[in-house]
Amino acid sequence: MIALAAPPPAQTGTAQAPVGRRARDSLVVRLANGPAEVEAAQRLRYRVFYGEMGATPTPEMVASGRDFDRFDAICDHLLVLDIQRGDGPEAIIGTYRLLRRSVADANGGFYSAGEFDLSALAAIPGESLELGRACVDAGYRTGATMQRLWSGIATYVFANDVRVMFGCASLPGTDPQAVAGLLSYLHSRHLAPAELRPRALPERYVAMAAAGGDGAQIDPDVARAALPPLIKGYLRLGGFVGDGAVIDPQFGTIDVGIVVAVDRVTDKYFNHYRRRHAAE
Repeated sequence: MIALAAPPPAQTGTAQAPVGRRARDSLVVRLANGPAEVEAAQRLRYRVFYGEMGATPTPEMVASGRDFDRFDAICDHLLVLDIQRGDGPEAIIGTYRLLRRSVADANGGFYSAGEFDLSALAAIPGESLELGRACVDAGYRTGATMQRLWSGIATYVFANDVRVMFGCASLPGTDPQAVAGLLSYLHSRHLAPAELRPRALPERYVAMAAAGGDGAQIDPDVARAALPPLIKGYLRLGGFVGDGAVIDPQFGTIDVGIVVAVDRVTDKYFNHYRRRHAAE
């Protein structure tokens, strides 16, 4: 297990503070240290999203070999590095993009607001955190890598007194009927309480319950097994989904809104990070 160290709040677009120290194995988690590491994370995202998953890049993305948008400049970029490969851009094998509300409010809002109405979350006092652009190099898709990413997120959450985490998570394809059972299962079993519930924007709204009935006939074990790993991970944390899904034509996915209230996170996961953080 990686040892956690609490960073001070990162500066907008220039996250310098480490999130973790060396593990006994070769994986390290910390925030990006400068533009070269952010660009390396963008290249990893490009390989995964566009090379493997078939998303549609812009001509500028093709020319640079990077996945990027305007939010990269205001986000903190969480990285997992394999120190056997070095200690800089060449070593980056996993990434997550983090955007705090205090930063988003001063810089045009959240990425997720392009798909979901976040009014309910905006009404919650205190800091919130948008999670996005999660990806891991194909050779490192193991529990150990995700554990490093989650330990880094946990430290960031506690250091910045985050109360709510949220973002978009994806099901494959753009045909809601092809994943009707999963959408219905998520809506019937994991719908967020009203006070935490994002809702798909009216012009993009895809009904989740209507896609597959009321979900009562769906075997929950079968449904959970069929969910993408990232969505399963959020549900294990005690997370919920919002109301309505959104088709993302660029990425070729059907997105659901995810929300995790930090004070409701299951004991098995974040609370042991909280205890370690308090002991640092």
